[in-house]
Amino acid sequence: MSSERTDRRMLSSPPTTSSAAPHLPPTMTSDLRRVNMETFWREVRSIDEEIDEEGEEEEDEEQKSIDEVELEEAWLMEAGLSSLVTSSLSEEVPAPAEVLLSTLTRQQAATVRRRLDNYNQTLKTRNRQPIRDVRDVFTEPDDEPAQRCSPPPSPRAESSSSRYHTSTKTIRRKTHRVRSTLPPFVFEDQQHASTPTHTHTATRTHPLSVSWSRQADWLLRDSPYSEGVAEHRSCGTCRDCLRFHGTDGGDVPFVPVAPSQGLVSAEDLSPCDLTRLGFISHIELSTFLLALGVQTKRPRPPRRKTRDSGVFAVPLNSLLEKDKKKFPEVKVPVVFQKLLCTLEQTGLQTEGILRVPGSAARLKYLRGELDRCCAEFDWSAVRQVEAAGLLKLFIRELPTPLLTHTHLSTYRSVLGVSSVVHQVQALQLLSLLLPEENRETLRALLAFLRKVVSHQDQNRMSLWNVSMVMAPNLFTYSRGNKRSIAKQREEMEEAVGGAHLVRLMIIHQDLLWTVPSFLLSQVRQMNQASNQKQFDLTKAKRRLLRRKNDRNQITELCAGVIRVQAPLHTKVSMAIQLDEQMRAKDIITRFGCDHSSSVQHLYEVGGNICERRLHPDCLLLDVYRVNPRCDWLIKP
Repeated sequence: MSSERTDRRMLSSPPTTSSAAPHLPPTMTSDLRRVNMETFWREVRSIDEEIDEEGEEEEDEEQKSIDEVELEEAWLMEAGLSSLVTSSLSEEVPAPAEVLLSTLTRQQAATVRRRLDNYNQTLKTRNRQPIRDVRDVFTEPDDEPAQRCSPPPSPRAESSSSRYHTSTKTIRRKTHRVRSTLPPFVFEDQQHASTPTHTHTATRTHPLSVSWSRQADWLLRDSPYSEGVAEHRSCGTCRDCLRFHGTDGGDVPFVPVAPSQGLVSAEDLSPCDLTRLGFISHIELSTFLLALGVQTKRPRPPRRKTRDSGVFAVPLNSLLEKDKKKFPEVKVPVVFQKLLCTLEQTGLQTEGILRVPGSAARLKYLRGELDRCCAEFDWSAVRQVEAAGLLKLFIRELPTPLLTHTHLSTYRSVLGVSSVVHQVQALQLLSLLLPEENRETLRALLAFLRKVVSHQDQNRMSLWNVSMVMAPNLFTYSRGNKRSIAKQREEMEEAVGGAHLVRLMIIHQDLLWTVPSFLLSQVRQMNQASNQKQFDLTKAKRRLLRRKNDRNQITELCAGVIRVQAPLHTKVSMAIQLDEQMRAKDIITRFGCDHSSSVQHLYEVGGNICERRLHPDCLLLDVYRVNPRCDWLIKP
């Protein structure tokens, strides 16, 4: 009885709270159940004080759930299926939904059908006519078991494999179509000098690793995550759960395992490929969570202040737009990089960094100076605790949260997953869904937090301490003076859960930006299907063209010769005979790019990919076999 009271006291919120310890996810160890949460609530109190001083109020009605029609419509739009729910603009533009649906597995297609059915049924109950009928979209029965994704088919294979869901009718019930609204992505070939350098390695030493690491070999599988968890839902375990059983409680990171074609990071892909990757990741995430029995809800975004000038409360894309005028290759706002740089130079050894609050008056003054003249700001006058306070303030005051309104509730729903392996997989899909500016800023933040933890002997900031301090700044929490016992228990669960999510993201951050093989395979499928539709050929002409291409491909593949273009070098072109051991870095060396002023990379361009920066250690013959019609280009 006494030990129970001790646990309750250690996990309790400020003195006004008297609730029992919350029910935590099964994956959270007994150590986390007994950890002192006072650091977390101290951070929440400091945030409350700042809000009270500024007189900001959040309206409760804005937190209500989105209307069901809006929710389903938003889901379909984010999945790239806008033509199913909106009026069209032109008959000449092929509906992107047809291309996307032809690349989905049966389980993923079932998720889309379920969403579209619910959307249409809700419209009918409100006496509104659906724009697309689900029977015109899906004409194939879905009672067969879900099958695995295959690698992108070669030109000699049929364009639609039996293992993928295919629609035999075109997706048009009316004579109009809509041009898909694609989210804007900015693609840069290099990062800004002060951002973390782009490296591809599967064996890097992780500062948080104890003495070993766990290999995330699921990245190599051709089957989606959603198709490997049927056993998990039926009996609570699956192959991955059994394999990593007993190690979930440790701070041992999962290390990416590189396939022969090389690891693919989100920043390696072009904007077009990133957009299509987002569509498929969105559908796969919903399918994956549904297969695990986890329900997600999206609340209506609250009203938050937005400014057009200054630094704080300014959208990330606005800050980057201004910074790019001076630094064209920048991906993270310069002011954010300056804050991280200041902390890395002088604050990593400071005891209590991130936890110890600075003077409120001093922070207010520095914030005003940054808003007034950021370019001429004297960073040498900023102390470590003040830089930490400004960093957290910058994150909190973003008009759109760093994890975005769209996905914030989904991040919390990940806590309903009972396996750390599946939690990490869900976080990986979520990270790939973030807009580029949010993803790169989060990446820079997590890299810094890992450095803080690596100096915990000097700064006394353990992994759990850092997670508790950052959780209230990344996740919003409902607060109020009059709280029921149930409300207090809910706040406690959110507090511990939020810190747990931040902890997972810090430990496994190298995985968050890595594109699994099955997702890249489906992007290739989608590109290939899109290319075929653009020719608008009859079946007979396509068959003849495919036979001709097959003969050409066999000749080229036997020869194994590629032509590499390097327009920025003296030697602008070179024909190279591939062998089983040739890697991308060998091509770079042949062109003498190792001695150039900027880092050069080999790119795979065209064919079934728009553009992809290749891993230096990838085997080119394997890339060639997957995408025989691509061009090879060397550039920064």
